[in-house]
Amino acid sequence: MRVEDALRLAIEADLDLVEVAPDARPPVCKIMDYGKFKYEAAQKARESRKNQQQTVIKEQKLRPKIDDHDYETKKRNVVRFLEAGSKVKVTIMFRGREQSRPELGFRLLQRLGADVAELGFIETSPKQDGRNMTMVLAPHKGAKTRAKAQEAAQAAPAKSAPRPAASAAPSTESAPAPETGDAQSN
Repeated sequence: MRVEDALRLAIEADLDLVEVAPDARPPVCKIMDYGKFKYEAAQKARESRKNQQQTVIKEQKLRPKIDDHDYETKKRNVVRFLEAGSKVKVTIMFRGREQSRPELGFRLLQRLGADVAELGFIETSPKQDGRNMTMVLAPHKGAKTRAKAQEAAQAAPAKSAPRPAASAAPSTESAPAPETGDAQSN
């Protein structure tokens, strides 16, 4: 159909001629209300933004000379973040003479990456940035759904486990003995 004919039909129907697919050959146009078209396009864009998942980057800071217990605590936090589906930025902070030994921080980050390898992978390898060395860990695909499935599996047996029935027989524990008059009272 020619453009002039389409415009004439749109004017007769008191509507607009809207170009729906400008990249197509020939371009596709529809006779419709342009305000309604813009509104529906905005609604689709808003809905698609709502369905997008925001990536959250959590941060965990360490020092090169960290004790084993402190390391385990920090590692537990990293594991918790990865199980929740968040990326984790691990930062080693160097102070004073520690700056001359960056290999300590590099080994610590490699150790942490190896310890959490089943939950995530090293997205950005360790890099020195001034006084800090950073590495980014990302969860494996589906880590969040696996964690939810494990929680549901653990919760199901706990709910279905039978509770011990209250026994009708009196317990073998006796009531406290009555006080005698010999005891001194304060």
